[in-house]
Amino acid sequence: MISDERQKKLANVLVDFSIGCKEGDKVWIDGIGCDYQLIGHIIREVYAHGGMPFVNILDNKITREIVKGASDEMLKTWAKRDGDFMSQCQCYIGIRGGDNSYELSDIPADRMQAYGKYYTKEVHHNIRVCKTRWVVLRYPTQGMAQLASMSTEAFEDYYFNVCTLDYRKMANAMNPLVKLMEKTDKVRIVAKDTDLSFSIKGIPAVKCSGYCNIPDGEVYTAPVRDSVNGVIHYNIPTVFGGNKYEDIRLVFKNGKIIEATSNNTEQMNKVFDTDEGSRYVGEFSFGVNPYITKGIGDILFDEKISGSIHFTPGSCYEEAWNGNESAIHWDLVLCQRPEYGGGEIWMDDVLVRKDGRFVLPELDCLNPENLM
Repeated sequence: MISDERQKKLANVLVDFSIGCKEGDKVWIDGIGCDYQLIGHIIREVYAHGGMPFVNILDNKITREIVKGASDEMLKTWAKRDGDFMSQCQCYIGIRGGDNSYELSDIPADRMQAYGKYYTKEVHHNIRVCKTRWVVLRYPTQGMAQLASMSTEAFEDYYFNVCTLDYRKMANAMNPLVKLMEKTDKVRIVAKDTDLSFSIKGIPAVKCSGYCNIPDGEVYTAPVRDSVNGVIHYNIPTVFGGNKYEDIRLVFKNGKIIEATSNNTEQMNKVFDTDEGSRYVGEFSFGVNPYITKGIGDILFDEKISGSIHFTPGSCYEEAWNGNESAIHWDLVLCQRPEYGGGEIWMDDVLVRKDGRFVLPELDCLNPENLM
């Protein structure tokens, strides 16, 4: 059982800092496979800030049964019900737990695509992301500890170090990187079996320092939609739609994925065929969380790995709009730390990061030892 003190501290970070709950705010709280004790602490924090908590208890076993048999009409009706209430909320907290990361793996591909298109896109991408102050977090479980190859106790220590670090300090340290990205045109990423070039000219850079994800620690933008050319070979395994993918290699021409291979090539290409935007990229991001140094099979952690980037097929965010719209948003991670083979990132022909460490003096504040 996780201590009350740790849960109260996390609840305070979520309500006071991440969503900035205010008097009169309606707060939607999703609890998926998590300890109800934490939800209780969050409810009390929301009340203490003058807000109104509305709790939705979910379980992926139930979601699996619903989606497997759902018609398009049923998914649209479900989305209308939840979308109507999400539109009334000012804040959203999503706590995502559960012991089996692969609970949704046997849902037919066409139903998962429909669920993404008719429910997730409408309720979360179009309303929650755009119109609420939101934060999403994983909850530490024995299943997550197993994914990370750690004991339950060691994983809990790791989790709370990662999730309750000094995010205000991190936010200040991100400012020079935001400034650099917003004046950059050309980006080149080089690593083993990777040589990828694209433009980010004119697209805002956004710092993520505890407001939208817990754990957090990334600065993102998006490529100019048709500017991506070359190849990228991701080296962090990922779980998407209940399926595990490894050894993902994508080839781009004028922004579009024209070749995609992995350990599960057929299923992966079905994901990329969801809609037109699925084969274009909606996000490019630097991961900088100093406590996250390896992949554990959970994207909310893995996309923040210090020394990594993620390059994301699918929808872009409104704050870094490049025009790409899709029912999917699939964060895929390339780590450039030495133990993962190293690599370089160049911006307008200037070396910015090598082997996972920023080399420009003004960005040294983002190297791990300066963020802890």
